[in-house]
Amino acid sequence: MTPRGRDTTGRPLDPEADQSAGRGRQAGGRANDDRGSPAFSEDFGGEVVRPARGESAGAAVATVDFSDAVSDDQADIGRIVRSARVDEILAELDRDLIALEPVKRRIREIAALLVIGRLREEMGLTSTRPTLHMSFTGNPGTGKTTVALRMASILHRLGYVDRGHLVSVTRDDLVGQYVGHTAPKTKDVVKRALGGVLFIDEAYYLYRPENERDYGPEAIEVLLQVMERERHNLVVVMAGYGDRMSAFFEANPGMGSRIAHHIAFPDYTPVELMQIAELMIDQQGYELSEDANSALHEYLERRLERPRFAHGRSVRNALERARMRHAQRLFEQAGDSVSRQQLLTIEAEDIRGSSVFDDLGDGAESDHTPAGTASQGDQR
Repeated sequence: MTPRGRDTTGRPLDPEADQSAGRGRQAGGRANDDRGSPAFSEDFGGEVVRPARGESAGAAVATVDFSDAVSDDQADIGRIVRSARVDEILAELDRDLIALEPVKRRIREIAALLVIGRLREEMGLTSTRPTLHMSFTGNPGTGKTTVALRMASILHRLGYVDRGHLVSVTRDDLVGQYVGHTAPKTKDVVKRALGGVLFIDEAYYLYRPENERDYGPEAIEVLLQVMERERHNLVVVMAGYGDRMSAFFEANPGMGSRIAHHIAFPDYTPVELMQIAELMIDQQGYELSEDANSALHEYLERRLERPRFAHGRSVRNALERARMRHAQRLFEQAGDSVSRQQLLTIEAEDIRGSSVFDDLGDGAESDHTPAGTASQGDQR
């Protein structure tokens, strides 16, 4: 259990409280909140993500008391859904994620399984805890991380995990570089993820049969044990390209047998990508001129044909670069006043400044974005 006042990385939730605790230690004592604090290593390169604490945030409410929804031989399903605010998360998925109808349908099915399972428990009916480990397959930028974070919120609200955070990692965060390094490193990541969701991106890189001295199988062995032993307070989501994930599960049948839900994330069409762009532009407080709208349509059609396209992530990064060109264009008008409409409006030249319109180059702009910059409309 994470100590009170600290998050799952062992860092303080309240900096002032941490400073107070530090003063207590300097005075020769030990702060109560430090007791039992897990010793995490400092070389963790993954990302711990929590839902925002706003009105509709995923982890903003306490776990629901299901006993209030059960009386005699009746169970009020609607009361649980409303009290746990699961309906809000499902509505957020519909509102914030363009398309992905098969994915949304599967998430609703899993949510229904969780709600009914808890009600069966409250009514004293036999209800073994469902296996909740998942596989998300699809191309980059199709919403896998975003959906995993929403899933963490649903699990938390219904009492299946203690906290509702998501720890996103890759092979580098799990596999060590020398003998005896991998198991402690993987266990350290697991400690951070307990009470939430462990999201392993491109999980197939844990298995490299061509390298006999690779330490990936050691990480897999630790994960296999954890996925069984800690399944009451940890959900593991493995993500990556569909064909590679299938090969990974075939080569590691023990891992495949522990995955209950396989969810495929389809690619976006140009029309859907444009809808994603419009959603992001609105969230960022900008507008597209008519010519800019046409230029963005053309940009997306061109970018789809070039290497390293990452769907929603590529759209977001293209808009970030357009915002930069917009800002530079206005900045160069130093000494001139600018209108509110100019500050709002992205013009065609801000879009067409992209190398995608340079027929001499490959136009494959980088789609890398530093961790922690994802917005609500980011369909990663």
